[in-house]
Amino acid sequence: MSKEMTGAASLVKSLEAAGVDVMFGIPGGAILPAYDPIFDSKIRHILVRHEQGAGHAATGYAQATGRTGVCIATSGPGATNLVTPLADAQMDSVPMVAITGQVPSAAIGTDAFQEADIRGVTMPITKHNYLITNPADIPRAIAEAFYIASTGRPGPVLVDIAKDALQAMTTFDYPKNIQLAGYKPQTKPSDQSIRDAAALIAQSSKPVFYVGGGAIKANAHKELMQLAELVGAPVVTTLMARGAFPDSHQLHLGMPGMHGTVAAVTALQKSDLLITLGARFDDRVTGKLSSFAVHAKVIHADIDPAEIGKNRFADVPVVGDLMETIKALIPAVQAEFKKSKPDLTAWLRQMFSLRSTYPLGYNHPEDGSVSPQYVIERIGAITGPDAIYVAGVGQHQMWASQFVRYEKPRTWLNSGGLGTMGYAVPAAMGAKVGAPDTTVWAIDGDGCFQMTNQELTTCALNNIPIKVAIINNESLGMVRQWQTMFYEGRYSNTSLHSKRIPDFVKLAEAMGCVGLRCDRTEDVDATIKKANSINDQPVIVDFSVFRDAMVWPMVAAGTSNDEIMIARGLAPDWDSQEL
Repeated sequence: MSKEMTGAASLVKSLEAAGVDVMFGIPGGAILPAYDPIFDSKIRHILVRHEQGAGHAATGYAQATGRTGVCIATSGPGATNLVTPLADAQMDSVPMVAITGQVPSAAIGTDAFQEADIRGVTMPITKHNYLITNPADIPRAIAEAFYIASTGRPGPVLVDIAKDALQAMTTFDYPKNIQLAGYKPQTKPSDQSIRDAAALIAQSSKPVFYVGGGAIKANAHKELMQLAELVGAPVVTTLMARGAFPDSHQLHLGMPGMHGTVAAVTALQKSDLLITLGARFDDRVTGKLSSFAVHAKVIHADIDPAEIGKNRFADVPVVGDLMETIKALIPAVQAEFKKSKPDLTAWLRQMFSLRSTYPLGYNHPEDGSVSPQYVIERIGAITGPDAIYVAGVGQHQMWASQFVRYEKPRTWLNSGGLGTMGYAVPAAMGAKVGAPDTTVWAIDGDGCFQMTNQELTTCALNNIPIKVAIINNESLGMVRQWQTMFYEGRYSNTSLHSKRIPDFVKLAEAMGCVGLRCDRTEDVDATIKKANSINDQPVIVDFSVFRDAMVWPMVAAGTSNDEIMIARGLAPDWDSQEL
């Protein structure tokens, strides 16, 4: 006969049964009953300084490891502080389970102290969520939450538990099998869709692989390499797919989209077939949708049938797990190629010519100040492709996606869909917890850094030695760039004065970290090497950089990808290209 225990003890035993090894959180009144059994649990609990940090840390952990991240918070403001990380995880398909306390069930709906309808608030930004008022339901809800978060298209699940359900006595019965009516992700693609896709590939003379973050979620990078080399078509990897295909590979054209390479953007525009794998035709990739890849047929493979046809009609829809889809495509394409294999020589020559004619690059500032692109490029070159790089949002994010070389999946973490400033420091913390033997660099802006830097205290106290590069241009840089281009240089509320206040080195030291400063180009390498040599404390480096550096190439919002600019007012010389 099962032993009686509190709902709180049942919750912790359920998390242990789900295989949780770490969770990030802050206690408070409604969730407090759960913190007593947490005290005796083998699960590591990391006490963060803000619930937003807990949520982003869970995301960073999940993105670095492929496992489900876990965060925990109390009711009311504790729960609402998780809203941004939940929305972020939903947009980027990150498996996360958030546990929140709720006021006692009799008080729900009465505007009780620290009450918020967090289930209602998060309904649009979670894959699923629960409100538990019966302690007997806790094990089933937790088991289902982890199953839903990690299967199909991954995403966040919230489990809100009333305080009296945590305090009441119950028995622990963790389900061995999960069967959810109406939730049956299709992992095996249909044979017909695979045959149709292979036939289209065999008929195409200008195909391109358009690879999204789903390739990393499905752990399909090895299969992707096999298929790409079999077809011999160029490959572009979106912001969420950096590392899914090695930057060093001959077929790789770089990242498409608003700040993508000329070759990657043009390959999509001029192709006759988009082999779309785990991508969602996001507006940042397509530009003006009506002018995107107008001559291309589309194979769209995705685990989520809702994505297929959402933004662009798919000539061949393929619903299934991406690893299984690619594994099925390889023999199907081989069979088609035995009948006829297209000659891609001219297409590859054109794309490789664009890649060599318009490589990513930057100018060193004429005033002798430090180039931000140079700093980021040197961090990547010195630290190498085995490290994990985590970016905030803005110019530094784009430069980190452009100038660090990514050779492996799960080495590039960022907030892609939601674009959350303040993501980098807590996400890097979570990534380091998940991969403790890996060097983790957060590449952050001075604006982003000031939103969530309190988690450096968490890192210092919990022996989580991340490294943070603050790309300090005293500005909300990407907004300033838009003000330069579209608002006649009227810099309304984008100056942060952060080379003066705060002193980031003193701030780092006050939080138990090592603080370094670099404001000369000739000191960049030595500073990075010094940061890399310190592995027993978090390290924060304040890189004072040129204020008016801009991210190029650029496709202005709402315009066609055909209007890509390689510098302000400067377009590629299309007349010299054989397109």
